[in-house]
Amino acid sequence: MGEVNTAKSKDKLKTIKDLLNEEKWTRATINSYTINNFKELDKIIEKLDDDEVRTEAKRLCDEYLQHTKNSIIALYISGIISLSRQLVDDTNLRILINIFSDNHKWKIVEYLCNRILSFGENKFALRTLADCCRNENEEDKMYEVWERLIKIDYEEADIVKHIAEKKEREDDLEGAIDFYKKAIHRYVNKRLFSNVKDIWHKLIEYCPEDTDFFFHVEGKVAKSISTERASQLLQDLFEYYKEKEDWNKCITILKRILDYDSKNLWARNEIISVYRGKYKSHSQLEEYLKISNLNQSWRNVHDAISDFEKHISFDQGNFVCHRSWGIGRISKIENDEIVIDFARKRGHKMSLKMAVNALNVLPKDHIWVLKVVLTREELREKVKKDIPWTLKTVIKSFDNTADMKKIKSELVPSIISPSEWSSWSAEARKILKTDPTFGNLPDKQDHFVVRETPISFEEKTFNKFKAEKNFFNKYHIMEDFLKHSDPDSEFFGEMFDYFSSFLKAFSNVNEFIISSYLIIRRLIKDYPYLNPDYQYSFLELFRQIDDIEEVFNRIESPDLKRSFLEEVKKNINNWEEIFVQLFPLYSCRYIVDELNEIDRNKLKDLTQKILDNYKDSREALLWLGRNYSKLWFEKLGINYEKVLIGLIHLLEITFREISNKRDVSANRKINKQIQSFLFKDKNLENYIISSGEDSVSRIYTLVEDIRDLDPSKKIELKHKVKERFPTFKFYGKEEKNTLAKGALLVTRKSYEKKRKELKHILEVEVPKNSQELNIALQHGDLRENAEYKAAKERQDMLNSSAAKLKEEIERAQVFDKRDIDTSSISFGTKVYLTNIDSGNKEEYTILGPWESEPSKNIISYLSPLGSELWNHKVGEHLYFVINERKYNYKVEKIEAANL
Repeated sequence: MGEVNTAKSKDKLKTIKDLLNEEKWTRATINSYTINNFKELDKIIEKLDDDEVRTEAKRLCDEYLQHTKNSIIALYISGIISLSRQLVDDTNLRILINIFSDNHKWKIVEYLCNRILSFGENKFALRTLADCCRNENEEDKMYEVWERLIKIDYEEADIVKHIAEKKEREDDLEGAIDFYKKAIHRYVNKRLFSNVKDIWHKLIEYCPEDTDFFFHVEGKVAKSISTERASQLLQDLFEYYKEKEDWNKCITILKRILDYDSKNLWARNEIISVYRGKYKSHSQLEEYLKISNLNQSWRNVHDAISDFEKHISFDQGNFVCHRSWGIGRISKIENDEIVIDFARKRGHKMSLKMAVNALNVLPKDHIWVLKVVLTREELREKVKKDIPWTLKTVIKSFDNTADMKKIKSELVPSIISPSEWSSWSAEARKILKTDPTFGNLPDKQDHFVVRETPISFEEKTFNKFKAEKNFFNKYHIMEDFLKHSDPDSEFFGEMFDYFSSFLKAFSNVNEFIISSYLIIRRLIKDYPYLNPDYQYSFLELFRQIDDIEEVFNRIESPDLKRSFLEEVKKNINNWEEIFVQLFPLYSCRYIVDELNEIDRNKLKDLTQKILDNYKDSREALLWLGRNYSKLWFEKLGINYEKVLIGLIHLLEITFREISNKRDVSANRKINKQIQSFLFKDKNLENYIISSGEDSVSRIYTLVEDIRDLDPSKKIELKHKVKERFPTFKFYGKEEKNTLAKGALLVTRKSYEKKRKELKHILEVEVPKNSQELNIALQHGDLRENAEYKAAKERQDMLNSSAAKLKEEIERAQVFDKRDIDTSSISFGTKVYLTNIDSGNKEEYTILGPWESEPSKNIISYLSPLGSELWNHKVGEHLYFVINERKYNYKVEKIEAANL
């Protein structure tokens, strides 16, 4: 700071000192203060435009407050400077506001509250501002402030209820319902049952059909208050539906009550009464009630209900399913006998007792029923055109819960083909995520349900949050929630509490503790009014970490890893050393840029450490390769060839470890990434094009020695080397020996032909066979079912053919005709021979087993004759015996075959 600035700073500080002294000697009374006094102080604070000056001014005021604790000027200046620095501490301004509140100076209190709020929402300021409005009889303004307050104070419940009552008085029922719902959640959290019950009755009056909401609240009451209280609430809801004679809803509610207390006599008697109402026209109602012993208290109520519902579902016209005979329809019920029409077993008679055990009753909209009553073409068209309908149908068919695997098993291949499923399922996933009529099971987020009432994005995301077990996945779900919703939701409060709870009590700092700190810090920065109620600093937590590398490596979110590094740089003196230590665990440009800016030698040491220890720094080495900048590396004295050599060695190591079943998943991942970098992204090819022969020779030799690498990649690389260095000498085993280890040389034409053959089997023959099996299954006893046996044999044959084709295609290596080598007999060549014994001229084209046509003299290089001819040159004499037949040839000419 220069002299002029220093002088100006001293003048500014002197102004504050003078004000404090003047206040001290004049002892101005509270009543003499006006809003203009604080506006003047604001002008003085604005002139403190240098951070150091502000720090000194705050220190000056804080020292003054030690012996004059109610100094208006010191409290105000210190408080405003604290807020301007985004410090959470607003103690001084709270003291100041309380001083003026006690003296009923409401206009000044209002001004001070608004000054605090100019820096961000604040619970104390909003609550006090609402009190000002009430004292000034400004009711509308008070409610506006209250609505701001409840958005940041998740524990406040009474005010939420007051707002709901105001909306109700104004006939804004939609707004009233929304605030009553917020209030009931908050009262449940406070365990104030009488308040919960009052609002529960209000909501029954205004939105009785929202049963999903009622059941959600009832579940929370059971968990946080008691199951007895939850049953009381359900009993009140039941009375509404009983009056409306909505028997299905009544049954659902009574079952929930009985789940809490199976000996609840009231609920047992009521469910009998409801069943009588629902099935009053059923001829066997009383008989089935008697058989189930539902009205006998000694019988387990859940077993009795299950028995009754099984029996009562057997009614004329209903569909049933038998595991061997398939789908049938009940055509008649006479006394204790049921007559069922199955597809191939019409008029089948069965006793009621046997039917209950052997048959499952299906609703008319069950997907299995639809497969029988509709033609495949009709159902296929409906499924493809109306995806929401299909999803609802399949999910409801299986107790209203199904995952994508289950949905696929019902549709593929019986209705749509595997290729159609790909695009259909992508659209279905979008609908399941965005359509409010679909939800998730609370404990299984990949299982979907159809809701009676639409679900909001907030609730659906919150359900995913609750079902998710992984800490870091929960964090990403919360981030998604905040992108599309406001943090004033009741659901966000529970998410925030989940992370803040980690910081309330812990014995050691692990990845969850430090990540929770980083998450909470980020949330407080965006929403300053959030109060996690902890006082830890990053430095305090960092010092308690036993193993930095282990904890950092377990942080699964790249976003949080970056935040961790930023906090390290900000708070830890030897941050450069920690960056070097952590780079192999999280390779990113941020670390490189920061080290490059402060100490290039540190960066050079880091790079050299990775190259020397590439076996233990696999991802770091790959990052160096991907982010290679010639200028950047040259300045550090790093040779790019060393990076490539390290990656090639890693490729061989990962192949070997995969073969030895060591950490297969991780090795496959890094192996695939290295192959993509070297071959798919053409980095090896580009290096060969631009480098000298000695360097290329070293690189190519290392690649050639990798036993498990796809031979086609080696051939392609060899071709590039030949283009770059026409006289390059290749050493090592002959190409055929390499191929004999498993690869099969084929032409492009035959390769495509085999792929089309496999596609036809999987997409045409297999679905057709599945349909034949489904039809055959409905024909009765499988032991005497000739159609079933034939379809099953066809299935085995198709599976065998498909498996064989897949294995061959996986082994196949498409031959590039640019690689034809006419210096010797090899794949893709045509050889002209003289039969020395007969004097006849013979010619053969050497291809693979897929292209072989002996009648046209096209032979496989793997055939006995092809193997004997392989690798011989023009002018050579050949003598060999195959199957006791002698061959005596001279090689006259070798040319490229027409591929």
